[in-house]
Amino acid sequence: MRLSIVVPTLNERACLPTTLAALQPLRRRGHEVILVDGGSDDGTPALAAGQVDRLLTAPTGRASQLAAGIAVARHEVLWLLHADSGPPPGADRAILRAVAAGQPWGRFDVRLSGRHPLLRVVARLMNWRSCLTGICTGDQGIFVTRAALQAVGGLPRQPLMEDVELSRRLRRRHGRPTCLRPPLVTSSRRWERHGILRTILLMWALRAAYALGVPPERLARCYA
Repeated sequence: MRLSIVVPTLNERACLPTTLAALQPLRRRGHEVILVDGGSDDGTPALAAGQVDRLLTAPTGRASQLAAGIAVARHEVLWLLHADSGPPPGADRAILRAVAAGQPWGRFDVRLSGRHPLLRVVARLMNWRSCLTGICTGDQGIFVTRAALQAVGGLPRQPLMEDVELSRRLRRRHGRPTCLRPPLVTSSRRWERHGILRTILLMWALRAAYALGVPPERLARCYA
């Protein structure tokens, strides 16, 4: 059993080399890495030369980029990994053990890369909330079997909250996700750029609005 690792990217030149370097041992173990660029203008795709198995372009947006990668993936277990999230050693083995044990989907705990003490609190709350609700975010590296994904109609094609919507559908059909450790390390640059407390409030507001039925197209304008 092998993984197809789909990595959407857009202007993530600063983060991508670390992520790609961490994925090379997985490639040597037979897993494939598919990088899907959404129109980067900083030379991001050039960094992937020789470090991925497929390099694609797709319309900007994680949902459309992930869908393009999934469409060409060769393997039956899909790992949807953000370009600014570094996988822990042995992540592939942890995923495949979970799938072999009958768990069709799941995610990793996450740790934010910055040093501010509040970022540790944010990460713990993200992981706790996800375990409590069974809802995962893309930052947590969602994995899913192709059969499980197809059973819920594929990846939601929406400009924001596609990870939340996918989690809802998978939880409804297949039960709660498997929560794996050790954590992925994901970039804290957005939190630091916009302010940690301000970003927390924005994320909570967006989630609450989505739960109340606000269209993701409107929410995407607030998130940009």
